[in-house]
Amino acid sequence: ATFPRAFFIFASPKLKPRVVSAASEVDFTDYDLRPPSVVFVDPFTRHPIARKDLYLKMLRRPPLPGTPPEMIGALIQQNAVPLTDFIQANSPEDEPFLCMAGVREYHDNPAHSGDPWLLHRGSGEGCLAFILDKIIKYGIVPIEQLQIQLQPTIVGMVVSPQAIQE
Repeated sequence: ATFPRAFFIFASPKLKPRVVSAASEVDFTDYDLRPPSVVFVDPFTRHPIARKDLYLKMLRRPPLPGTPPEMIGALIQQNAVPLTDFIQANSPEDEPFLCMAGVREYHDNPAHSGDPWLLHRGSGEGCLAFILDKIIKYGIVPIEQLQIQLQPTIVGMVVSPQAIQE
């Protein structure tokens, strides 16, 4: 049997100019005996990328019932609220993976051996709509600005022609 592979490019709608924030390939090999695999890839070559080359984060905070949004924002800025990033990697050089129930990389990870795929299989976790919804909800929708770092390099000095002496 042939199983589909789906390729998705995610753009950040709040940014001007629009920016490709991430791309992923979802592999349904052996679905639904096994969950789909989600691999972050280069949007042009479709080759897997290293974590250091994926600027996207998928941050989640714990529920804070009754806390006003402004206070939640302030607490996050003060690092007073623990945040979880659904995108994990063993090192910046390794391929990032989506650490979320319903994704093959999550269920194949020894740290999650007590949470087998078969417990989630009928719940909707692992379906394409679920995976895309989570990437968009936690990764794409929160992006509001680009963070740019410039490192100017001096390449010479400019001499005014009028300043050149006889």
